[in-house]
Amino acid sequence: MYKTVDFCKYSSIRIGPKVDVKILQEPVSIPDDWVIIGGCNNILLPPNPPKLAMLSKDFDFITLKDDGLHVGAATKGGKLLSYAKKKNLSGFEILQKLPGTIGGMVKMNAGLKGWEIFENIKKVRTNKGWILKSQIEYGYRFAKIDGVIYEVVFEPKEEFDYKLLKDFEAMRLNQPQDPSCGSCFKNPPGKSAGELLQMYGFRGKRVGGMAFSQKHANFLVNLGGGTYEQAVYLINEAKKEVFSKSKILLEPEIRILKNIS
Repeated sequence: MYKTVDFCKYSSIRIGPKVDVKILQEPVSIPDDWVIIGGCNNILLPPNPPKLAMLSKDFDFITLKDDGLHVGAATKGGKLLSYAKKKNLSGFEILQKLPGTIGGMVKMNAGLKGWEIFENIKKVRTNKGWILKSQIEYGYRFAKIDGVIYEVVFEPKEEFDYKLLKDFEAMRLNQPQDPSCGSCFKNPPGKSAGELLQMYGFRGKRVGGMAFSQKHANFLVNLGGGTYEQAVYLINEAKKEVFSKSKILLEPEIRILKNIS
């Protein structure tokens, strides 16, 4: 089963071709040269991307069981946040205004200011079976999980924290509202990627329709008609300049897919 997706409309950065995406309706393996996408909120797609697949609506669910809160990997963060509010469960406040699906958030260990989605995860189900949190190597913006994530089990805790929710909302509102993939680079140890980019002249730097935001230098934004080539050029220039001046190699937080010839 396939679905035609126009990534200029679907992706958060509004870049990408119109292609047929395979819909996965059961936990199966996919070839290594295929790429799984969720909400497409941190992926930069080229004009000719590799083969793509996404989970069907069968993996959009939230069920409270004896062993924890079971959430399908295709479930959007906003849906889980609403559920947590309704059931008075804490640990999900970070999902406030955090776009994307749970599978994608777990794969990159999404977070904000010291908070990470892995904090209350118990286990993850892939096409290879269940994996306990203790068996997964994870850290700042990464989780080493082989296979396709289909389901996640969280440890439900009582008392939703509305103060924390407001704090996260305030942080999100300070970020640029233009189409983007969120933070462009990971923060190096003890440093701020945004401060480094601003220090070396990349705040507001623009090529065509793409630019590093005037509001936050670590957000690569599409100001209208931006292209994959323009985005990659700016990313590479920023990496080169920051390394030249500081010997710090910035690592992209955005997942940049390569053109398939």
